Amino acid sequence: MYIRTNFSGTWALNAAKSALGDNPGSQRMFGGDFVVTQEANLMTVVRTRTNQNGESSTSTMKYTLDGKESVNTSQRGDSKSVAKWSPDGKTLTIETSRTFDNNGQSITMKSTEAWSLPDAKTVSIAYAFQGRDGEVKATVVCDKK
Repeated sequence: MYIRTNFSGTWALNAAKSALGDNPGSQRMFGGDFVVTQEANLMTVVRTRTNQNGESSTSTMKYTLDGKESVNTSQRGDSKSVAKWSPDGKTLTIETSRTFDNNGQSITMKSTEAWSLPDAKTVSIAYAFQGRDGEVKATVVCDKK
């Protein structure tokens, strides 16, 4: 039996170690501090971001860690996520699907996040999702505060 990684902590973006791609909005999209609390079967991520107007907003996402679907509601609509552990318990992969209305057209956006701890003071999250111009990939590295 392996011990699953615990991502609990307060994390801050380390832009120098991250690979955010060329998108100018990436810093806003992936930046911001976040707090993770993790219990036996639940991981809660509370993220604070600053929008382009300089206003701060907070979002809370909860993921069950037993492979069952989690539903989170935000101003962009409901998202459905499934979190699965790697066989060694070191990486948590979260696959999310969000359907929203865009000018009367229903659009479903899918994304994947692979969480890992390279060391006790660093979390790495590899993101992949379909953007307007094809697949977008970014790796966000954060330091424990």
